[in-house]
Order: sequence, then C-alpha cells, then structure tokens
Amino acid sequence: MIRGGRHTCGALSVLAAGALVLTGCSKGGSDTGSNDNKDQQNAKSQQAPVKFGNAADSTGPAAPVPGARSGGTMEVLERDSYAHLDPAQIYVQAQMVVAQLIHRGLTGYKTTSDDGHRHEVVGDLATDSGTTADGGRTWKYTLKDGIKFADGTPITSADVRQSVERLFAPFITQGPNYLQQWLADTSGTDYRKLLPDGPYKGRHLPDSVLSTPDAKTVVFHFKKPHPDLPYTLAMAGYSVVSAKGDTRERYDKNPVTTGPYKIRSFQSGKSMVLVRNPNWDPKTDPIRHQYVDRFTITFNQQFETSTKALLADSGADRTGLSFSNQVDAGNLSHVLGDPQLKSRTVSGYQGFVGLMHINTSKPEMKDVRVREAIAYALPVSPFVRAYGGSDAMEVAGGLISPTVPGYDPAFDPYGKKKNPGGDPAKARKLLQQAGKLHLKLTFGYMNTPEGQQYSTAMAAGLQKAGFDVQRQEIPSETYFDQVSKLNNPYDIFHTAWSADWPSALTVLPPLEDGRQIADGASNYTQLNDPHVNSEIDRISLITDPAKSAAEWEKLDKYLLTKVVNEVPTAYYKQVQIAGSQVGGLVYDDVIGGIDPRRLFIK
Repeated sequence: MIRGGRHTCGALSVLAAGALVLTGCSKGGSDTGSNDNKDQQNAKSQQAPVKFGNAADSTGPAAPVPGARSGGTMEVLERDSYAHLDPAQIYVQAQMVVAQLIHRGLTGYKTTSDDGHRHEVVGDLATDSGTTADGGRTWKYTLKDGIKFADGTPITSADVRQSVERLFAPFITQGPNYLQQWLADTSGTDYRKLLPDGPYKGRHLPDSVLSTPDAKTVVFHFKKPHPDLPYTLAMAGYSVVSAKGDTRERYDKNPVTTGPYKIRSFQSGKSMVLVRNPNWDPKTDPIRHQYVDRFTITFNQQFETSTKALLADSGADRTGLSFSNQVDAGNLSHVLGDPQLKSRTVSGYQGFVGLMHINTSKPEMKDVRVREAIAYALPVSPFVRAYGGSDAMEVAGGLISPTVPGYDPAFDPYGKKKNPGGDPAKARKLLQQAGKLHLKLTFGYMNTPEGQQYSTAMAAGLQKAGFDVQRQEIPSETYFDQVSKLNNPYDIFHTAWSADWPSALTVLPPLEDGRQIADGASNYTQLNDPHVNSEIDRISLITDPAKSAAEWEKLDKYLLTKVVNEVPTAYYKQVQIAGSQVGGLVYDDVIGGIDPRRLFIK
C-alpha cells in the first residue's frame, strides 16, 4: 500500500475443519525519543495472530462505542484530495481511510477492542470470512440478506462478478492485483490476458475460475492454495462495485457506495460532503457505525494549518479532525508534551517504510556505482526532521518494516542509522570510478511544505557528492499517478510503502517484481532482475511463515547490497489530534491512524 499513503497482516495457517488464523503482522519538531518503547511495543503487537471469523463474528450490528450518540456535522481537514474513489483504483492510504465509510467488500477488519489494537477478519457483505475445504484452492462466499447499494439496488453475486472482472480492464491501473494474479495463476501483468477487456465486451471469467451459481453465492477457484484470500478481499481495492451503475472510467469520481455514507458532493481539490446512506442496514454490518450525520471534508489543508486549527479548538474545529494529516513538525513536541491534550491525541507505529526510488530505466542509472553513490550520499536526517524527528519517524535500514516478520533491526547497508547525514566522500569516489562526476539527477518531489524542506536538504547532500541535482515539483493530488508512469522524467523520487498484511509477500513482490512493470504499477524503480524475479516465485510458494520471513529477509538484503535500486529513509509513526468535541477517537493499527468508523460528536 502507498502512503500519501499501505498496511497490515500475515501468512496464514490452515487449521482443523477449514478454520484459519492469520499469523504475522496484521510519521514532524521533536526529537525526544520519549515514546520509543511504546512505539516498539506497538510495532511488535501488529505481528500478533488475527482470527478469521465465523458467521457469528460476522453478524451486525457493530458493538456500540462507549458514550456514543448520533447527530451533528464533523469537519475533516485533509491535505490531499482524492485522486481515486473507484475501489479498484484505491491503493493510497488517504483514499483507503475514506473508503472505510463509503465502500464495503466481501470481508473486512472488525476491531474487537476499544483501543484499536485487536482485530479479526470477518464477513462484511458475506456471511463469514469465507470457507475452504481444500487448503485455500477453492473459497466459497454467501452474501448476506438485506445488503444494498446507496441507490437502493440489492447487492447480488452479479455485482461481485462485475467487481472482479472489471479488475482486468485496461483502465484499472492503480489498485492491488493479488486477486487477479491468483485467478490467472500468473505473476506480473500477464493476468490481463485472462480477460483483456474486462466484462465490457460480453466476455466473462469461466466458472472454473469464478462461479456465481445463484444470486447469493460466489466461489473463487485457484490452481494454487491461497489461504490468505479473506484478508486480501478486505482491502479497499476489492470492495464491491455496482454492475448496474458501473460507468467505467467515470466511476472513479462518482461511485455508487455501499457503506454507511454516500457522497453528496465532490469537488476535486476543494471539498467533499458525505451524508448518511439510508440504504445501509447496521444489522448487516459488524464493522461500521453511522453516528455522525455529515462529514464535510476540506482539501489543501497542510499539516501545520490543520494542526493549528485543531489546537485552537474553536467554532467548527471543536468537532473537527483529519483522517490522514499528522501533527506538523513545529507543533509535535507541544502536542505530545501537554497533558491537557492527551484525550484529543492518538498515536501509533505505522507499517510504512519511506523509500527513495532510483529509476533504473534511465540510461545513467544502469551503472550500479551511480546507484551506490546515490545511496551513500543521500542524507535521510532532513527527511526525518521535516516530519518531526524521532517522535515521528525512525531511521530505516531495510525494506521490511518493524511491523512485519523478517525485519532485522541491525541491518544498515548504507550506514544511515549510524550516519543519517550520508557519506558524500564515499559517494564521490564511486562517481569518479564510474566517470560520472557532475551527473545530472532529476529529483521529483511532492509540493508540500515537508516536501520542499526535505528535498532541498537532500539535494544539497547529493550535490556535495558531485551530483548536479535538479528538483522538480509534483502536485500532491496526482503525485503517485505521476511517479508511477513508465516514461516519467524523474531519476529519483520518494514514496512510502506498507505491507498489505504482515508478510513481506506484500512488500517485495509489489515493489521489485520486474514482471509488474506497467503504468500505474508499484515497481517504481522499474527493476527487472532475473534473480529477484525467480526468488520472488520461489519464496512465494513457502507456506511456513517463519521460513518465508527468513527468505524474504535474505532477498531484502540482496536488493539493498547487490542491486541498490532503493534507499530506505524512515519507518513511520503517526500522531494525530482532534477537536475537543470529537468522540470515539482511537488509533487503529490496521488503518494506521484515526478510525473513522466509530467517530461521534459529544
């Protein structure tokens, strides 16, 4: 998952009678480090087992939030507008958070504690988290009674089929592709060959792949076992789309929703209003609530702007918060150090790893000595400082987050943990050996205050090593669309990635598989290394969680010491603040921030 921005948890074990357990893992002024122990405990807790729920666990309504009451309008201050609202195009965290209110899938995460730390995967639109009798090759789902789209149309298996088949259409480029690859039994983008035009020219997936024998039954058929399907289907990218209301590309700005809220208005880059969906039945939903009457979302609110407004706590800001904005660097130490703000503040460890990507498709970047020079020269301290120091981030070593099995705290291939300012002298020697001193580097960065700050300082560090750095600003709303284009003009650019569930299977393959190079795909460096590809195939078949974690760790180290196409910058934390009249405020480990599903106005 992309931060802007991805998340949580694990490899699965098949137990008796088809029961499943998910094992493994389910951000700037202060530099005090006062929360380090708490943060590490939070990261470790995200590796705890997660139960796959049965029919009883999947029955609505959701458990009431203590003290909750209905009514009122809640203000939401967001930096980034939503580039995508079509579920199949959602893979950025900010969009995934709002999706919790407007979209539903076959399965979903239910919190089983009021602190947001314990969860289980349950049936959302389905009666349970799924049943399999053959180790995960065949999965059956039965739809609940009384489930409807916001327009009042009943949700049937035909809608689920439409939702799955449209994933193969060429205009769907931004969302996850696990399910598509598993159904086509292939890696990379070859899955599109199974249904090149999606369902739009009259063709459909054969019943041997996806069967819908009646209006309430959906059966997935895989050639290989995929016991983690329940978690995969819980991703926002696999939420259900209306077959009747499918407007193809236009669905992205005006989807037919299924959650407790529907879209009253949306002006891209300006505002969005969510209101109650009268066709959402709480009896069918074990996950969400509908306490608030209306959410009014205002975009282009930078971290400092939203933090100051919420700290002032007056007028509409008393019932305000941000779904995704963190407390800015300048106010972070004040927020964390004021005991009177404790009840209005939430924090936690996220699964994101910040990465400076080196575009290996550029001719100048094909020399490994140039890539190594970038890796050694790049200072990561400006990045951490821009977001608030150690209360917001931890300097990263590898590609695998502390929330995911396979994380090695001692791994530090470029010496960033010991020297976060970089090593320009060593980098200059590498550039001289390559005959590339004064090589031009085009550095694409997001046009936010933080982006301006860290990119300026990072560019200066690279220039000390002998690079000619040219910074190019990219609008935040379309940042990920721009950097994921195959022919983008950038040599280096930064994103953050988190596991979709706590397994490096959801980290290294999406980022590094050369067969996934495509417009909109997450192989940002456009790496196509035969050894990496073959290792991805080999490790993906290992069913033992501990063994697979060890092998993913080895591949992480190979990538950063032999290939050198990424430079890890930081492991993310998150601190958020709300107005004094916001109730139900909880940091949810799976969401990686405030849980919008339980909010109410006091």
